[in-house]
Amino acid sequence: MGLDPGTTGIIVVAALFVLMMLGVPIVYSLGFSGMVGALLSYGPAALHKAGAAPFSTAFNLSWTALPLFVLLGTIIATSGMGEGVFKAAGYWLSRVRGGLVAAGIIGEGVLAAALGTSAATIIVVGKVAVPEFDRTGYNRGYALGALLAGGILGPLIPPSATFIIIGVIAGLSIGKLFIAGIIPGLLLIAFLSLPAIAMAYLKPGLAPKGHRVPWRERWSSLKGVWPIVVVMGSILGAIYGGIATATETAAVGVVVTLFIAVVFFKMRWRQLKEALCEAAMINGMILFIIFAANFFTYVLGSTNVASGLEDMVGASGLPPYAVIVIINVILIILGCILDPITITLLTIPIFMPLIQSLGFDPIWFAVMFAINTQIGLITPPMGTDLFAVRTIFNIPTNQILKGVTPFLFFELVFLGIIVAFPQLTLWLPSMMIGK
Repeated sequence: MGLDPGTTGIIVVAALFVLMMLGVPIVYSLGFSGMVGALLSYGPAALHKAGAAPFSTAFNLSWTALPLFVLLGTIIATSGMGEGVFKAAGYWLSRVRGGLVAAGIIGEGVLAAALGTSAATIIVVGKVAVPEFDRTGYNRGYALGALLAGGILGPLIPPSATFIIIGVIAGLSIGKLFIAGIIPGLLLIAFLSLPAIAMAYLKPGLAPKGHRVPWRERWSSLKGVWPIVVVMGSILGAIYGGIATATETAAVGVVVTLFIAVVFFKMRWRQLKEALCEAAMINGMILFIIFAANFFTYVLGSTNVASGLEDMVGASGLPPYAVIVIINVILIILGCILDPITITLLTIPIFMPLIQSLGFDPIWFAVMFAINTQIGLITPPMGTDLFAVRTIFNIPTNQILKGVTPFLFFELVFLGIIVAFPQLTLWLPSMMIGK
């Protein structure tokens, strides 16, 4: 006879964290702990479910948008299509001290609409911006700390891999999730850019004085922005207008991006092959994590942990917003040791029913969730974006930590604003055509 559900839940969660602490890759930690719990509870019959889970997940058409948007991002990255965005923003903010850092954040915000992930956004902008920072005498910790914080815009401004995964798991409209991220994304650009400029004026050693750029060069620089604007417009216009689904717009976006890359940026087979290989690697990694996490959450879900959590919260008498604060604290802690995709796959099936039972809008919670999990990427001890920037741009850990800390504070304040004012997230989706 198998173990009782409560014991199974304790075993799978404990096994997961022990394996992660031992340094076992997350996909194997999820798969092995889920399999152990399933075998102890259900016996050999669990092997059938374990074998069927990857097949049923891979052939779920709701996932189709994810690999297409990843491919769209890799085409932009390899073609150099996004480099003009940073250059244009830098020219228009040239008179402002710290303007180049603000330009980097704005560039991340614009590119986020095409790249969709924080790491890709930081790296693409950073490879263009960091040489300029070094040439003009910016403090590296301050400049890279700002770019690191701006990476949160990657999954927030649509299209977003995080929103696609949340939408599929929770049964939410991916189109609505994309549109819901626009206003918070634009606000966050200002929320990071303005403090960056203020810090440069308060501590002049962080950034050099501004310089004059002729108006002719400023207007001319806008020529490098139009490709991203066209890609964004083709995607968001189709979704907001109710013309196409997220998957259909992803396909249109890939075709439009590939056409621009080949005709205007002289992309050839070598760059296309690089984009295809990178997209295949990223999608393969994501799908293997999804396979393992889906089986893990199936085993954990069989313990009725979600309904047990609802009963516990109901019995506690906690105000709904106190529950939201507790969930945010849990997510921030998880974000320090897990990547956002894993956190999403593990917690959304548990938290989403609870959120809806408390009367909160799931679209608002999804945006709040995406912001929170991305903050973990720049937070020690396991912040993957933090250490990626340290390695790629060769900056000491203490220097990048010192640089990113003020921006981390502003992002936590911004998270509080999104929690306190749900309409910042919900107004635009409520105006969608064909919603």
